Amino acid sequence: MKDFVEKHREQISGVITCFDRLIFRGYLSLGWDGQMEKFLQRNGVLIKDFGRFAKRQSHRLKLHAQEVARRHGRPYIYLAKSTRKDDLARKIAQRDNVEKGLICVLATVESSSTFRVVGGQGRPRLQRAIRRTLCLYYYYQDPQFGFMHVRLQAWLPFAIQIYLNGHEILAKKLQRHSIGYRQEGNAFLWIEDCPRAQRLADRIVRRKWHRVFSSFAGRVNPLLNDLLRWKDYYWVTDQAELATDVMFHSPAALHALYEKLLEHAMRHFGAEDVMTFLGRKLHASFAGEIVGNVKRRWPGARIKHRMKENWIKMYDKHGSVLRVETVINQPREFKVRRQGIRGGQEVLGWFPMAKGVANLRHYLTVSKAANTRYLQALSVVEDPKEAAKELRRFARPARRKGRSYRGFNPALAEDAELFAAVMRGEHAIHGFRNADIRRRLFKPTRDKAEQRRRSNRVSRLLKRLHVHGLIAKIPRSRRWRVSKKGLAILPALLLLHRHEYSAAFAQAA
Repeated sequence: MKDFVEKHREQISGVITCFDRLIFRGYLSLGWDGQMEKFLQRNGVLIKDFGRFAKRQSHRLKLHAQEVARRHGRPYIYLAKSTRKDDLARKIAQRDNVEKGLICVLATVESSSTFRVVGGQGRPRLQRAIRRTLCLYYYYQDPQFGFMHVRLQAWLPFAIQIYLNGHEILAKKLQRHSIGYRQEGNAFLWIEDCPRAQRLADRIVRRKWHRVFSSFAGRVNPLLNDLLRWKDYYWVTDQAELATDVMFHSPAALHALYEKLLEHAMRHFGAEDVMTFLGRKLHASFAGEIVGNVKRRWPGARIKHRMKENWIKMYDKHGSVLRVETVINQPREFKVRRQGIRGGQEVLGWFPMAKGVANLRHYLTVSKAANTRYLQALSVVEDPKEAAKELRRFARPARRKGRSYRGFNPALAEDAELFAAVMRGEHAIHGFRNADIRRRLFKPTRDKAEQRRRSNRVSRLLKRLHVHGLIAKIPRSRRWRVSKKGLAILPALLLLHRHEYSAAFAQAA
């Protein structure tokens, strides 16, 4: 990312990496049929009476929500049809000038995970089921977290969802620390002190979130005081979005560049690149799909690369903010260093990332690394016209220790294939060897003599690239990496070959 920011530093006012959408869920230990049956037994409820029992508790939660709304002088609204609840709550807050506290309570019927009574061997039993239940949305303007909501499933097992926005949380922190900023929606257009703001954003993961969420649960679920007084919610991260925003001085500074970035991402970022951005390696045992798509929308466009249920995307916000965002829905796709059970003992090692809210710091580490790799890959984007000026120099022979080395011509297919081979995404972390390039340039063969000839030929090609300053040797290894000069010029030369020359040849034909 440093290379990207350095290249466009005259147009950039700052960079901030911050959580955007954060969705947490709280579960009671009633989500399994066996646990629910024991719970009913302890409360003297027959399994066949589960529906009537759950209905009584649901009515209690509904009355509590109406009482809370009345006590705060806020509206309780039942939504009979599908409505954008966030938009409605924001309109109510703006209409009533609510700057702190409860905004409203919205009630609606939605599909939820619960139980149904089915026949068993000699007696009825409970079975997991999806059914339409009453859900209560408590919307707040919180002094610490800004605009947020708590969703309570008003039917056993009373699951809770809490929605926060990292940019809202950071805005409140900036206010408390007297740091100037300009915000529009969920994006900052300008921040007075970006390094200090970044330190505040990184501290978000350090909060004792289970205590915060338990406090909200106590506000919306009065059953925790009697029926559920021995129960605690277990909190997990259901979805986490981490956005890296590059703030440009003006929309004009970003507009022309963004079109080039979008085109580069569409044409050059394949499955292996996406896996590399997300810190994974593409291998034969990978079971899943990697999909990329571009969506044009007013006032711009966004590109999204999806690996199973996790993805990384890029889009422009309000014309002057370039946002790269990693979204994690399935954390077990990533491995992190944490405490885990191995061989029956608790050890510190590399384990799949867990969903427990205590692992939110791992979400930050993994997502920030993905955003950084993506922006670093975009740092190679240059204006093809500027690359054309450099073309003459690379086309000329170069001399090293009295020996002449032929130049490169991007109009030649063999030179373009060599450029593409060394620029592949999987080489970004560990570099590449002679054998890696051979596999990309030639078809497999078992002829030992032919293998030696190909190895010698690739060695000469790598030497040419090295003499022209396009690649560099990794010390104490047999690996090479693309140099800073190569990162700046090779993608543009490939773009010239694939688009400029092909278009010219097509016109000539």
